Amino acid sequence: MTDWTSLRYAVVDVEGNGQQPPDLVEVAAVPIVGGVVGEPSSWLVKPARPITPIVRRIHGLSNQDVADAPSFAEVEDGVRRVLDVDVLVAHNAHVDVGVLQRHLGEWTCPDVLDTLKLAKRLRPNQSSYKLGALVEAFGLAAGLPDGLSPHRATYDVLVTARLFVQLATRTDNRPRSIEELRGDPPGGDEDEPPTLF
Repeated sequence: MTDWTSLRYAVVDVEGNGQQPPDLVEVAAVPIVGGVVGEPSSWLVKPARPITPIVRRIHGLSNQDVADAPSFAEVEDGVRRVLDVDVLVAHNAHVDVGVLQRHLGEWTCPDVLDTLKLAKRLRPNQSSYKLGALVEAFGLAAGLPDGLSPHRATYDVLVTARLFVQLATRTDNRPRSIEELRGDPPGGDEDEPPTLF
């Protein structure tokens, strides 16, 4: 069994422009190394197509906010660097991973742990598994820097990272194994390809 803290993680969140398929307007990632949440990196990105009014009401980013932002191609190297880890973590991860895969082309995605699925499995009696509801239930926003707000990428990666650390730690403060977090059956096949856990 492998202590989860022995691996390197990046918690990631993306915000889109509301188009289909979505273009990135913001991406953030925060490392977890040795079980400790590090400092986040974030990028505003000027999308190829405008931000729709519906998503502007959700994340608060307007077309004017990103008018002078770089294109994704200009920040791609930095994004790739922070995603060069053993495990990627996100809430409702298929959305973030899908957008990143579309933008990063030949990127090899590491193993992925989805805090939405983890919370449902490890905290089965919650009234809601939306990120905002879990933040409130577990007090995950306490002490965050001023100026951060829900549905912005930096806020979301920090609370998701806190959620992940909480889920990865047993109630007696012992760390779970990565196999337990993945939900691997005892004696499972370790050669299976990366999937969303």
